[in-house]
Amino acid sequence: MYMPRLMLPSAALLAAALSSCSSQPAAVAAPPLAGARIGGPFDLVDQDGHRVNDRDFAGRYRIMYFGYTFCPDVCPTDAQNIGAGLRLLERSNPSLASRVVPVFVSIDPARDTPAVLKQFVTAFHPRMVGLTGTPQEIARVAQEYGVFFARGRGTADGYLMEHSRQIYLMDPAGKPLALLPEAPPQALADEIAKWAK
Repeated sequence: MYMPRLMLPSAALLAAALSSCSSQPAAVAAPPLAGARIGGPFDLVDQDGHRVNDRDFAGRYRIMYFGYTFCPDVCPTDAQNIGAGLRLLERSNPSLASRVVPVFVSIDPARDTPAVLKQFVTAFHPRMVGLTGTPQEIARVAQEYGVFFARGRGTADGYLMEHSRQIYLMDPAGKPLALLPEAPPQALADEIAKWAK
């Protein structure tokens, strides 16, 4: 007797159907940047003029972003989205959000003094930390994080900086977890909640 093929499930489909009924929990994916050689120790100056190092952030998740305060568009937009994303997380998961610190590392230490950084970072989030240092210190930290930067063309107001654009989520030990999306803020908050526990 002829049976239509659609009525006979394949072994693969049957195995998939049975495995979906299993009581075993699905394996949790590893964070996308787990094991990557990104980040490292640093010793810089914060927006209040104090020397700080990576150990001062131990036990907290870090959002690491490299930019400069004189940037005409990209850096202020990214800093605004980081601040807005963290505020969304503060509303949805205040306990987790309290363990996340946003860090803005200047790649333009010649102009980004602590006072300039303070005015910039406090405009985006009250807990955002601004870091600067000598050109050598900044170059070393940027290299540890795989961030490219270079002085660009001059403008009527001075000069622009060329730089790569990454927003890193680092774990409480300073190890990389994931790249955070630049926008919208909700996507940034969701990605933090996905990988930070």
